[in-house]
Amino acid sequence: MAGDWLTIVLRLALYLDLAAAFGVAMFGLYALGNDERSATISRRYRVLIGASAAIGIALSMWGMTVMAKAMSGAQSYAELSTHVFDMLITGTHMGIAWCIRILALLVCVLVAMLKLNATLRFAVMALSTGVALATLAWAGHGAMDDGVRGYIHLASDITHLWAAGAWVGALVAFLMLASHKQDVAQDPVAVLSRTSNGFARIGTAIVAALVVSGILNYLLIVGPSFDPLISTLYGRLLMVKLLLFAGMLALAAANRYRLSPSLEAALKAGNRAQAVIKLRQSLFTEATLAVLVLASVAWLGILSPTGP
Repeated sequence: MAGDWLTIVLRLALYLDLAAAFGVAMFGLYALGNDERSATISRRYRVLIGASAAIGIALSMWGMTVMAKAMSGAQSYAELSTHVFDMLITGTHMGIAWCIRILALLVCVLVAMLKLNATLRFAVMALSTGVALATLAWAGHGAMDDGVRGYIHLASDITHLWAAGAWVGALVAFLMLASHKQDVAQDPVAVLSRTSNGFARIGTAIVAALVVSGILNYLLIVGPSFDPLISTLYGRLLMVKLLLFAGMLALAAANRYRLSPSLEAALKAGNRAQAVIKLRQSLFTEATLAVLVLASVAWLGILSPTGP
């Protein structure tokens, strides 16, 4: 049981880490202007993405070691041989996906350190972290099917991962803007107001992708039946996840229709402090719910949908 909880914690840490890296990199592309990508806040985004990629490599290696111990039946990590790792890494689809993840994250770390055009840097970091995030589909139920059904399931799972990453990363980016002190070159509150008020289309696309891919994943994993939602731990945990997701939607709607417009009005009136605090508090609460959603996803990934 202790091994299961360690696996869940590692899965959660990897989900959070890669989702934040991918989402912040994407935010730098679709939300920031060319001049803003060279400003102080963007440099902080770059540091966060690069650090997250490095942490992702460490977490992936730790997770592979834990899995090797579990699958080999070894009593301690000292008993693990290179043969076990060779078998896992080169002999399974999950292992190949793991290799691709490590390579993609190494590229991201390198790009974060190099002096490149700011837009190109964000584009490459978004691509590399997007590839890394997508590989997590092979570590869950997305890899349970074969043939055409298997490709559809993986595509749906990857879409779900990317949409979730875009949402989580946007929350991280908004919170960093809401907590960033004004400098000479840039007013972070003005950027926060513009980007939060302009997030509607992206946010709608993210929610649509999550809903459609989530329904498809459920049908592929459980089938067209609602009974498992009550009769299995998998189903009950999924219901908790959906309730948390509904809470995120409610907070996102409040941010979009009330708090973001209020911040824009406060900027024009020259009284921004209270509006920023309210938006920051709402974003923090939404981010907390996002962590709980990803925690439920990390747990769901090791459960049998037909189990007790």
